[in-house]
This record gives sequence, structure tokens and C-alpha cells, in this order.
Amino acid sequence: MTTTTVSTVVGAVNGPDGLAPDWDAIDWGSCRAEVERLRRRIFTASRDGDRARVRNLQKLMLRSRSNVLLSVRQVTQRNAGRSTAGVDGQVALTSTTRAELAARILSGEMKTWSPLPVRRVHIPKAGDKTKLRPLGIPVMMDRCLQAVVRNALEPEWEAQFEARSYGFRPGRGCHDAIEAIFATLGSRSAQRLWILDADLKAAFDRIDHQHLMSMIGSFPGAGLIWQWLKAGVIDKGSFFSSEEGTPQGGVISPCLLNIALHGLEHAAGVRYERSGGVKRLTKRASPVVVRYADDLLAGPSWIS
Repeated sequence: MTTTTVSTVVGAVNGPDGLAPDWDAIDWGSCRAEVERLRRRIFTASRDGDRARVRNLQKLMLRSRSNVLLSVRQVTQRNAGRSTAGVDGQVALTSTTRAELAARILSGEMKTWSPLPVRRVHIPKAGDKTKLRPLGIPVMMDRCLQAVVRNALEPEWEAQFEARSYGFRPGRGCHDAIEAIFATLGSRSAQRLWILDADLKAAFDRIDHQHLMSMIGSFPGAGLIWQWLKAGVIDKGSFFSSEEGTPQGGVISPCLLNIALHGLEHAAGVRYERSGGVKRLTKRASPVVVRYADDLLAGPSWIS
């Protein structure tokens, strides 16, 4: 990729071709506003059940220059693993290499890209340093493309996810889950106060690929997601195929986990009252399920 090509592509985002601004001169505020606007439109269409509009907007997001630039910036400048390379040994730590990476995606490489295996490393498990957990590190191009795809996929599902699902979701955190538990158990009308505390063992590693893809359906980036799932793993120099699971450490993996686990409330028999067509309160004697990623609490409580 020549410097001229990079300058032309990046310049087209912020002004007429030929101005050739460098990476640090990009108007990131405008990029964020454009991506947030598209995410809101996808969310609204999904909430309204307009599947055709959702798909058209997702295609627009996948082609968005602003989405590509923000995704490359997030992966190469802001994420904690930006200086950690995948199996190809490549990182992008300078303005020039970041611009080159964005230019490759903008030139259409997403359509022809073949994902590479992830590099598996083992790191101490949080809360128990004597145990190790596997972490999958995709190559830099795959990480950037996953960020691009996530911005198209995530808002569709944010309009559908259960109300008491909190882990790996924008604008939600562990304190929200704690508040939901307190609100349920602290209510005067709470009944039969017992709790099932469950942790889905190796949840990232056990995701069924066929089930996940059936949930994703006709999403325009589904083919690339399937390739990521099947890309395999390099562990201590040996290749292992990936018949199930999604690598813990992939940019899109948390979103895929939430999609795969969507429906736990229905499976547990959670039922809601309806007021004006909007689900708000659980029915009397209905169980309550509060989930944070692969950890969940369930109990047959009811709140008014």
C-alpha cells in the first residue's frame, strides 16, 4: 500500500480528495457521531421489528468509513492488547501503520480477507492466580474487522436482549446487576427468597457454532463470523481446529457470547406483565434471572 493511496482514502473522510491529512488530523468527533447515529438507527429498526431495514442499515455500517476508522483506532490505540501481536507478529503502533491498515479495509479487503488462527496464551485467572485461563489473540486485521462487524451486529441485539442481562453490554456494568439483585430481594412483595448461583463453565469455549449462526441469521457479516469461529488456534506452535466456542480475547467474542446465551429467561420460565405493550414487571410467582456474562443468579421471586 503506497502513501498516496492511504492519504487519498483517509482524506476522503474529512474533506475533498487531495487534502491528504495524516492519521492524527482525522475529525474523530464527526466519525463518532456518524457511527452512533447509524447504531441508533439499527437499534430502532430492530426494536420496531423492521428486519429489512435492519439489514440495509447494517450493510451501510459495514461500508462506513467512519466505522472503519474508529474501529482501527480502538483496536490499535485504545485497547489494552494493542501492542500484543497475533500469529503474524504484526502490530500497528504508529500513525502511518494505522492509516495503512484502515486503507486496506476501506479498499475492500474485508470481502476477500481469510481470517488467520488465533494465538493462544494462558494468563492467571482473576481471583485465583493459581489457575490459568486461555486467551485467544487474533491478528491485528481480524481484530479491526471484528470491531467493524460488531458495530453493525451489536445494536440489532441490544434492542432484543433480556432486561436483566448486564455483562459485556454498552452502558451497563456489574453495579447495574447488583442493583437489580437488590431491587428484587429488597422488595416487600418478594416471595420464596432462595437463590441459585450459577457459573457457566468455559462458556466462551463451549458455544455451539450452529446454534450461534442460527441466532445471527441473515446478518450481512455472518460469513465472516463463521470464518472467525472456524479459524482455529495456534497453541505452543501446534494448530488445533475450533469445532466449538469463540476465542476469549476476540473483539467480537463478548457480543457473540451474549447472543448465544440470549433466551435464558425464556428457558427459565420468566414471565412479564405488559403495560401499554411494553414489558416492565415480572408476573407474580415468576422466577427472576439476573445474568452478567456467563454468571447468573436465579430465584422464584416476584417484585411489584
